[in-house]
Order: sequence, then structure tokens, then C-alpha cells
Amino acid sequence: MGRRQFIRTPLVLKSLLIGSIGLMGSVMAAQLETAAIERGKAASATCVACHQADGSGMAVPGAEAWPRIAGLDRDYMYSQLQAIKQGTRVSVSMAPFVAMLNDEQMLDVVTYYASLPAPSVPVPDADPELLKHGEKLATKGDWDRYIIACAICHGVGNRGNGTIFPMLAGQHAAYIAQQINAWKKGTRHNDPQNLMKAIAERLNERDIEAVSAWLARQPATVSDK
Repeated sequence: MGRRQFIRTPLVLKSLLIGSIGLMGSVMAAQLETAAIERGKAASATCVACHQADGSGMAVPGAEAWPRIAGLDRDYMYSQLQAIKQGTRVSVSMAPFVAMLNDEQMLDVVTYYASLPAPSVPVPDADPELLKHGEKLATKGDWDRYIIACAICHGVGNRGNGTIFPMLAGQHAAYIAQQINAWKKGTRHNDPQNLMKAIAERLNERDIEAVSAWLARQPATVSDK
């Protein structure tokens, strides 16, 4: 009996030690995340003019649209800032601000915005038939024209899929349309294997308006009800 306890005791101690280390690691990670959020909040002062204090962005008719960035995937946002800095994504208005940030500051800023809840964005009036067409493109696609559904890559509810495919649900319609046109014109080309360019080239103006309007109306988060 004593021998069995002698054998088991080191195993118990080892389990407790591993558990303690894991807990300490989680606490340290949370502390680091909190510190990054605070630094990011301070560094985001230059972002507020266009993306708003709550990260909701804005879309002024006839002007450049600014995306809602609150609640987006941190690593996706970081990769986009890097793409702008490296020139694989063209954004004349963003480039000067990105140039002012080093890699750590970029990561802090996107960590902060990723931590914010996704606010609702205003949606433009749209014809019901147009919205129905947009829903079809977003959820089912149009295989007769080799257009795959947005949800295939952008995930369930178009709420994002990993660090490559961003959330489209609840994004400004004008910004979605703006980016589809950027893919179509080739001024944006930082996606894997040119997937978006191939799709955007097959979309006409009505398609772009329809899918953008429908996606903007979708919830960015899953309801608890």
C-alpha cells in the first residue's frame, strides 16, 4: 500500500505543477492582452477621425467609405495594415497613418479594436428585390456564372473565417462595394491565390450593390435569444 502511494505521489505533484504553470500562463497572457489593449487605445487617437471612437467607421455619400473595425479579427486587421505598408494593398488615405506605426504599435491598435463590441452601422434604403438578389449571391452564389457564395469563404453568417477571410456581416455597404471594385480593378491584390479578384470580375454593378446592401443588414454577432 505504501509503495503504491509512493509511486502515485510524484504523478499527482506533476499534474498539480503542470496545472499551476498553465494557470500562470493564462494569467500572464491576459495581463499582456490587457496591456496591449490599453496601449492600442492610446495609439488609436489618429484612427478616430475616420473610424470613430467606437470603431464603427462611416460611409459618407460621394466620399470614401471607412470600415467598421470594432470586433474584427485582430490578426486579419494586422495583416491588412502590413499589406498597406508593403504596398500590396493600395490605400492612399491609410498609407500615411500606417507609416507612423511600427509593428508593435500596429498589433496594439488592432488588439484594441478587436476587443470592442461590433456596433450596428446605418444601412441605405434598398429595393426588396435587390436585397433578395444580394442574399442569393451571399448565401448560395450563382454557379451559372461561376460565382461562389460569400459564406463559403467568409464563414457562417458571413461573420468571418479565421485570419484570412474577414467578417462581412454588419459592415458598411459602401465599404463592401468599394473593396469589391478595388479587387475588380486590381488596386487590391493581397488575397490568397487571387480568389477575390476572380469573383469580383464576374460581378456586375447590380450584383455588387445587391450583395453589399444585404450583407450590411446582417448581424455581426450571434444573438443570445
